[in-house]
Amino acid sequence: MLKLTVDAARWRAHQQKVVEDCPGIVPVAKGNGYGFTNAVLAREASRLGCETLAVGIASEVAEVREAGFEGSVVVLNPWRPFDALATKLLSDARIITTVSRVDDLRRVAELAPSARVLVEVETSMHRHGISPDDVPRLDLGSLDVQGWTIHLPAAGSVEEARRLSLAVAEHPQGAKGIWFSHLSFDDARALAAELRMPVRMRVGTRLWLGDKGAYRATGTVLDVHRLPKGTACGYHGARTPADGCIVVVSGGTAHGVALAAPATAHSFKQRLIPIAEALDEVRGRVTSPFTVAGRKRPFAEPPHMHSSLVFVDGPGLPAQVGDEVPVTVRMTTTHFDEVQLA
Repeated sequence: MLKLTVDAARWRAHQQKVVEDCPGIVPVAKGNGYGFTNAVLAREASRLGCETLAVGIASEVAEVREAGFEGSVVVLNPWRPFDALATKLLSDARIITTVSRVDDLRRVAELAPSARVLVEVETSMHRHGISPDDVPRLDLGSLDVQGWTIHLPAAGSVEEARRLSLAVAEHPQGAKGIWFSHLSFDDARALAAELRMPVRMRVGTRLWLGDKGAYRATGTVLDVHRLPKGTACGYHGARTPADGCIVVVSGGTAHGVALAAPATAHSFKQRLIPIAEALDEVRGRVTSPFTVAGRKRPFAEPPHMHSSLVFVDGPGLPAQVGDEVPVTVRMTTTHFDEVQLA
């Protein structure tokens, strides 16, 4: 199986430090739960005493509630009129709905006049949000405004945060406070003091993944086959490049192993990486994320649904069936068979 083993004491010590550094924190549990699952993160948020938890989309609300989280749940994806579940949740007193368009504010007010909402302001990301120029004149009617949400780019520009906060401050309900993402905790505290309004931080990666030494991913060796050079193997009959072993390890495309999102290249070296990877693929030497006998080994062929074939050259058997071998994964795209808090 593909397993995530968590040093619970160390992981929780990191969480506690983040919570202490960020008063009023709003933990985020969305998608695959940063690898830990949303249910685990919901229980951790409850243990930390957080009264509010953020999820990505309306369908994730049930996951965190079934896990026992009893506080308010913020749905980060903005409400849209075609989302029937999000519309149903407007009348739930424990749900805070994000609204990011002027027309949607009007419609939400018609459907659920006392709905609890966060009003999203457009940032330089240009993903969602109401233009800062329109914010001071917004008619929020009878909606129960919990605050204003500003989703900054990953770099977290404090200058942009200040500029947008000043636009919010011009609104009669601007004093309800601002919910930020991607600011340093020091910057958030400084802005709160400067603007004299409540500031909250939505935090996911820094809270759950900030101490990389607190968790590790492993795949289980399912089979080992010693083969001479030139032996056909796998679905497509790829030939072994030398004498060695095919090691079958749990972890494949269903888990998200070896899948990667497109990356933005910021340097010449980063731009060369895809070229080098493409050349390796042409040569049939794509490095897998699995470490067997001390180093990462090449795939014998592309990963299967739940397992991968990797090739280890040289004499002897590099692993035994049942061994757990380290695997490098992207935590936000990986689904583990087991998450073990040890």
